[in-house]
Amino acid sequence: MPPEARGSQRVPTGRLMLVDALVLVAAALGGYFARFGPPEDGSDVPYLIVGAGLVGAWLISLKLLRCYDDRVLGYGADEYRRITVAGMRLAAAVAIAGYVLDVGVSRAFLALSIGMGTAGLLVARFAARKRLHRLRRRGAGWCRRVLAVGDIAHVLELVHTLRREPYAGYQVVGACIPDALLAPVPQRLGDVPVVGSFSAILEAAETIGADTVAVTGSAELTATRLRRLGWQLEGTDIDLVLAPALTDVAGPRIHTRPVAGLPLIHVEAPEFRGARKLVKALIDRSAALAVLTVAAPVLLLIAVVIKLDTRGPLLFRQVRIGQHGREFGVYKFRTMVTNADALLAQLVGHNETDGLLFKIRDDPRVTRTGRFLRKWSLDELPQLFNVLLGQMSLVGPRPPLPSEVARYSGDVRRRLLVKPGMTGLWQVSGRSDLPWEDGVRLDLYYVENWSLAADISILWKTVGAVLGSRGAY
Repeated sequence: MPPEARGSQRVPTGRLMLVDALVLVAAALGGYFARFGPPEDGSDVPYLIVGAGLVGAWLISLKLLRCYDDRVLGYGADEYRRITVAGMRLAAAVAIAGYVLDVGVSRAFLALSIGMGTAGLLVARFAARKRLHRLRRRGAGWCRRVLAVGDIAHVLELVHTLRREPYAGYQVVGACIPDALLAPVPQRLGDVPVVGSFSAILEAAETIGADTVAVTGSAELTATRLRRLGWQLEGTDIDLVLAPALTDVAGPRIHTRPVAGLPLIHVEAPEFRGARKLVKALIDRSAALAVLTVAAPVLLLIAVVIKLDTRGPLLFRQVRIGQHGREFGVYKFRTMVTNADALLAQLVGHNETDGLLFKIRDDPRVTRTGRFLRKWSLDELPQLFNVLLGQMSLVGPRPPLPSEVARYSGDVRRRLLVKPGMTGLWQVSGRSDLPWEDGVRLDLYYVENWSLAADISILWKTVGAVLGSRGAY
């Protein structure tokens, strides 16, 4: 496959630049109208020229910060960070230039334009990312074609990891394995064809039209061999990516330091206490109190509807396991008949989930009102009181039952190192539709890599998950 065909699979950055330009023009016009209203003759400053210069400088700033690099587009927080930094640097440059040159441009116009432009760019990138994810899930293109290089076990693990999140845009189209394992007849690793050995990696990549060579673990891939592979790929428009065996560790915990010519990867230990934990607890309780105050009429209305629908208590209290294995009572609006626990034994054979969970899509124990509350996650609003009491967090792993914890083994117990949450990665990734193994993996990922920024992102995604009713039953 020629280089131009490989390039057609990458993100169309030209369209993205056009969208960004339109957003910035709209921001400049919005800033002008918000500050001055309709244009009038006799203005002291030609704001048309100023606005055009601002838009041009902004696009250059985005380009210099590599905001159109397809290696950061469509996945992770780095894309949003770069856009925000570009806006901040532009604001600083404009402020310094205005002071040095003593240009009489309205500060309010500049502040409004830059503020609206940064917000507009973030919203536009979010919309573009969602569209890109939908296209990738449907197999409509804009994916990087990956040649996986390594021993069989590591290649299979890499394929599995990349396929867990197809929206990231890495599609493994072939594999190269050690020469000693390459049989004289064509081989396949699952549904991935083996297209070559370590002695002909470049030729294999060109044959299948790969634009990325992902090197994973193998004893035969020495430092000298990797360096020579990098030399071979120079000028070919094929990227070289190293995929270490270390997985499910977020970027902020990873630091690369060159020592004696070796790029050593330092991995910081997870943070389970300290100032950031105190800030998280303070934010949790303050937000819970604020939401409870605002949502009090909604809570009252739900209580009235439940009381009119079926007999029984308004709230359902269930013992769950919290941080460090401490028991606490989690509160929910009652969504089942009063004898739901007694009916459970009759329904065990109809369980639709794997692992330790019990879920039935059309559970006969759920009341009419309960189905509505579960669909929109309104039954979980009383858990805000658990957050207010410090037993739960807004974001965290799913609070497990004592019977589940009793059957925990090995790594799964690490879920108990942090407070359970009202929402988490498990909820924004499918809730009840998520397999047990994937749910545990996401919970452990959060435990190891939590951050305030990640919490905000999860809370934002929770809104979409609830509105879409994904996995709610």
